[in-house]
Amino acid sequence: MWLDHPRNQKSPLAGLKVVELARVLAGPWAGQILADLGADVIKVESPEGDGTRLWGPPWVERTDKNGKVQREAAYYHACNRGKRSIVADFRDETDLKRVRDLCASADVVIENFKTASLAKFGLDYGSLRSSNQGLVYCSITGFGQSGPRAYEAGYDFVIQGMSGFMSVTGEPEGDPMKMGISISDLTTGTWAANGIQAALLQRERPGPMQGRGQHLDMALMDCSVALLANQASYLLNTGSNPPRMGNAHAQVAPYGVFPVSDGHVILAPANDGLFAKLATVLGRADWADDPDFASNGDRVANASKLDAQIAIETAKWSKADLLSACKENGVPAGPINELNEVFEDPQVMARGMRVDLGGMPGVRSPFTFSDAELAMDRPSPMLGEDG
Repeated sequence: MWLDHPRNQKSPLAGLKVVELARVLAGPWAGQILADLGADVIKVESPEGDGTRLWGPPWVERTDKNGKVQREAAYYHACNRGKRSIVADFRDETDLKRVRDLCASADVVIENFKTASLAKFGLDYGSLRSSNQGLVYCSITGFGQSGPRAYEAGYDFVIQGMSGFMSVTGEPEGDPMKMGISISDLTTGTWAANGIQAALLQRERPGPMQGRGQHLDMALMDCSVALLANQASYLLNTGSNPPRMGNAHAQVAPYGVFPVSDGHVILAPANDGLFAKLATVLGRADWADDPDFASNGDRVANASKLDAQIAIETAKWSKADLLSACKENGVPAGPINELNEVFEDPQVMARGMRVDLGGMPGVRSPFTFSDAELAMDRPSPMLGEDG
C-alpha cells in the first residue's frame, strides 16, 4: 500500500498513506506528526469543514486556486500542516463509497468520532478490515472503547480536571488551574502517532502479526493519567495526594521563580553542589554553614525561609546579569519568555523550529535525524482543495 511517488524520499514515512477522519486537535495533531514525517495524509472533512477553521480570532487569509480570499482561524493551521483535504458527506452514498475506497487502500486510518458512531457508515475498524487486512486503525476518544464512560464525549478541559492535572497545577492557596495548552489533546495525539508507528513496525516484522494491521484504542483520559508520572508515584507510594506547589518543587529546594530588578528568573540548583555555586554567585557563601540549608532535605524543610533570603539577593540583579553569572558558574537558570521571545531565542532559531510554508508560519515537529529529513513541503490545505 505504500505510495509509488512519496512526497519526500528522504522522509522516514515516505510512501505511507494515511486517511484522517478527525477534527479539532488530538486526531489532527497525530496526523500532522505523521505528515511531517513524510506520510501522505488525506484529511476527510465534512462540507462545513473542520470546526477549528472557525476557531478565531486570530484569523489567516489566503487566496484559493480560484482567486477567492479565504479566511481561516490560525488555530486550524497549528495542526493540519502537510495534508491534503477532500470533502465528503457521509450521508451521501457516492461520497461514502469514495471514503471507503480510500480506506481500503490506506495503511492507516485516524478517527476521533464518538465510540461506535462510525459503524453505521461502515467506517469502523470491523467493517474496513475485511477489505484491508493490513490496516492500522487508530480511534481517539475521550475515554476509550471500553469502560462505563466509553460512550461519553471527552473534552480537553474536562479531562484535565478529571485526570488530576488541575489538582497539582496552580498556587497552593489558589484555585485549581488548567494548563496554558490543551495538554490532554496534544499528549493523546503524540502518543497516538507513536502507537501507530509501533503497529506499523509490528505489521512489517516476521511473526504472527506480519502483514496484519490492528485497532489502536487511544483515550484522552488514559494518556493524561499516564502523564502524571512522579505525581502518581507520590500518591501510589504514600497514600497521600501530592500538594499543589505553584512554581515550587515538593522534593527539591531551592527550585522556583525569583524576582530580579527587571522581572523574574527561574533558578533550579537541584543538588548540594549546585546550591553551593548559587550561594557563591549571590555572595552568600555563608549559607553553606547554615544547618537549615546543609542538605537538600534541610532546604526542603526550610524552603520558605531560604526562598525569602534568595529573593532579597536576586532582586539586586538585572535579569541579564544574573543569568549570565549563573551560566558562567554552571547554575541551572533561565528566563520566563513571552512567545515572541521564544522565537527570537538564538537556540530556537538555530534549531529551525519555526517553519514558513506557502506564506504560513508554523512550528515543526521536533525530530532531527542524522540520515532523514522532515517533509516540510506544504502548508495546511484549504477546505476541499484536493477534491
